[in-house]
Amino acid sequence: MATLLERPATPVDVSDNALYTEHLWHAPFAELRRSAPLSWREDSPYGPYWSATTHELVAEVELDPATWSSELGNITIQEGVAGHEFPNFIAMDPPRHTAQRRVVSPAFNPTSMARLEELVRARSKQLLDALPQGETFDWVEEVSIPLTMGMLCILFDMPFEDRHDIKTWSDMASNVAPDTGSEEYYERFMAEMGRMLARFDELMEERRNLPPSDDLLSRMVHSEAMGNLTPMERIANIALLIVGGNDTTRNSMSGLVDAFNRFPGELDRLNADPSLIPNTAQEIIRWQSPVTHMRRTATKDTELAGQRIAAGEKIVLWYISANRDESVFPDADRFDVGRANARRHLGFGHGIHRCVGARLAEVQLVTLIEEIVARNWRIVPQGEPTRLASPFLHGFTSMPVRLEQRG
Repeated sequence: MATLLERPATPVDVSDNALYTEHLWHAPFAELRRSAPLSWREDSPYGPYWSATTHELVAEVELDPATWSSELGNITIQEGVAGHEFPNFIAMDPPRHTAQRRVVSPAFNPTSMARLEELVRARSKQLLDALPQGETFDWVEEVSIPLTMGMLCILFDMPFEDRHDIKTWSDMASNVAPDTGSEEYYERFMAEMGRMLARFDELMEERRNLPPSDDLLSRMVHSEAMGNLTPMERIANIALLIVGGNDTTRNSMSGLVDAFNRFPGELDRLNADPSLIPNTAQEIIRWQSPVTHMRRTATKDTELAGQRIAAGEKIVLWYISANRDESVFPDADRFDVGRANARRHLGFGHGIHRCVGARLAEVQLVTLIEEIVARNWRIVPQGEPTRLASPFLHGFTSMPVRLEQRG
């Protein structure tokens, strides 16, 4: 058995934003998967942490919430916001997690999804029909953001005019960076979250005085598990639903353009065989990995992959690495619309914390791909994209493109 002194060191701090903004993360993770699937980093802006980098290890930790807690620490590598807790249901363990998740999950049942799918298709058609032809525009700002913002307005049954505020709140709630550890930042953060809470409390009070309905806010206020949350719990859960419904889908929609640019033959395959489109949605989630990591905290002294881990130590589950694990996904760096096991990706998490809105994200991606193929478009980059500075979310902040008709 290995001792604590024999811990394999993580040679590169894979929480460093530069790896993601400069698109340099592939090599460090490939080396870790090969030589140290579970390794220890003593020094980082977020303190010491373990890194789990293979598909097998990430899945093993996710399937054992009794040993690897979501509640003891934050769900990201960062210790809350300036050390303050952010108690949403994904950052809970059973039984609280189970009770609160049950409130939200019916919003994504088959009946609800049939209605949402119609709305997704209508809004996608409307937005894509309005895109400029023969002109350069920003795909992130004109497609990825409004499509996901619009969907959140539908889920919350709130005016589309609120979409700009939702983006602001989502960006702030999902921000993981070394400079978020100060009390000054926390004060700014809570001021913005207070503005968000005021708006949502107004909407939730309206729902409280109406019969229960299918929208998420109505489900929350009329439930025993979430009807009497503290202000901080309301902030945290609303922020979770906003981030989960926005950043991940939006970054996959942008990643799709990047993937088609790097592997143009894959779009030709889709035009020749549109039946591959649902699988393509799974493949872009695997290939892009819009959530770079999740974090768990050891509830007790334990052992994993031959390493002794002490109670209270944090382990970071690098989805972005697990989804490129060559032992599971041959030629893993390739974007392959026909990949036979694309659905084995861990982009939505695994086990009890698997994304509750996964099916909606899939529908949004499938619809976007179908509309691109139906229009016979090729989306041509007009410059380098800019990438999100975050070790938590893997995405883009801008992506200049031009639409062309395929020959």
